Amino acid sequence: MSHRRRALATAAALLTLTATGACSTQPDPSTDRTRSTVSSAAPGTKTGTGEVRTDLEPLTKRFSALGQPVSATWMSGTLGGDAPGPSTYWIDAVVEVTPETAATLRAAAPQPTAGTPEVEDGVRSAVPSGQLLTSKALDALFAQGSFRATAYLAADSDTVVLVALGQ
Repeated sequence: MSHRRRALATAAALLTLTATGACSTQPDPSTDRTRSTVSSAAPGTKTGTGEVRTDLEPLTKRFSALGQPVSATWMSGTLGGDAPGPSTYWIDAVVEVTPETAATLRAAAPQPTAGTPEVEDGVRSAVPSGQLLTSKALDALFAQGSFRATAYLAADSDTVVLVALGQ
């Protein structure tokens, strides 16, 4: 058999295997058990470990407008799958700030919003009930380095909700 015929036969066999595998309706158990949410996620989908964090330093390092927060509940991860190239990181945070910091944030003239922050489940229970305020000027206070955030300030407490993206 010539080299060309052997190559064509090999290609035909691989094509048959690929087509047969693609038609299977059953997940491969070896890959199904080990598949991570990161590698199987669609672009734009928030992925991460699912860990709910309360440490403050990573937040204050990225968002100086938080001042010296009292407490925080937050999660983070990357967007989409594990494609090569730079990653886009997300942070969903509910942060209790000092009254002084809240006063500074209120100076950005946030207005009531009917919208609700799109945060991950682990953070959602910490989002304050009641009216939230937002504005482009408030968002701008949390634009630092490569991070940009949509910021919400609770109307009746010193709580900030951040939905942030950065690289």
